[in-house]
Amino acid sequence: MLEIKDVYKTFNPGQITERKALRGINLTLNDGDFVTVIGGNGAGKSTLLNLIAGVYECDSGKIILDGEDITDQKEHVRAKYLGRVFQDPMMGTAATMQIEENLAMAARRGKKRGLGWGVTPKEREEYKEKLAMLDLGLENRMQAKVGLLSGGQRQALTLLMAILQKPKLLLLDEHTAALDPKTAHKVLELTEHFVKKDNLTTFMVTHNMRNAIQYGNRLIMMLDGKIVYEASGEEKASLKVEDLLKKFQVATDGVDSLSDRMILN
Repeated sequence: MLEIKDVYKTFNPGQITERKALRGINLTLNDGDFVTVIGGNGAGKSTLLNLIAGVYECDSGKIILDGEDITDQKEHVRAKYLGRVFQDPMMGTAATMQIEENLAMAARRGKKRGLGWGVTPKEREEYKEKLAMLDLGLENRMQAKVGLLSGGQRQALTLLMAILQKPKLLLLDEHTAALDPKTAHKVLELTEHFVKKDNLTTFMVTHNMRNAIQYGNRLIMMLDGKIVYEASGEEKASLKVEDLLKKFQVATDGVDSLSDRMILN
């Protein structure tokens, strides 16, 4: 479903603030893969996700989605293929619009718009059914403004909007990092449910080593713009946090590159 071929990305080239964010990344995601990506600050995780989303352009290399070369496609063009949930619960939704209106916008992503009702009665019933799956009572608040929701409710809604059209690729950029532990667990459970239900190919960036181990069928560790370790199958299933810590130590030759955030998580 996704092929990343020899991708490089440098920010501020030739300047004193030059930073080589990605150094020859090669990665293939098969249809239905749920890949968790772990790494310290500056490892290149979010840069890679943003390159896939079209936020940044590659310096060199190719990005191929479902057989189509999207390397040079603009962000708004590839948005019709992708579902994305951001770290900030305030992103991904329109705060001043109703819950059902946000869902209607998500349902029309990448499609031609015409003059007609923003939310039809048939759609309203469909949205009510889907919102009930979140088990947050939002199906009874469909006319409420999204800005009135809690961070967890908003993030769950954003997740539902992201998978409403069954995207070719679901991008999760530390989508539970801003939530309290209980709410984060709920959103991750919903994520796993939707990914399995629709067999979604998923790329999840996280700082939480336990979550990286627990969720998905593949784990990738990044360091200094490179993929330094990958686990899948039985190897991933048997991984422990201590094992990942040792992998980090080996990859950095004993130099401490772990952020406090990762260790505390």
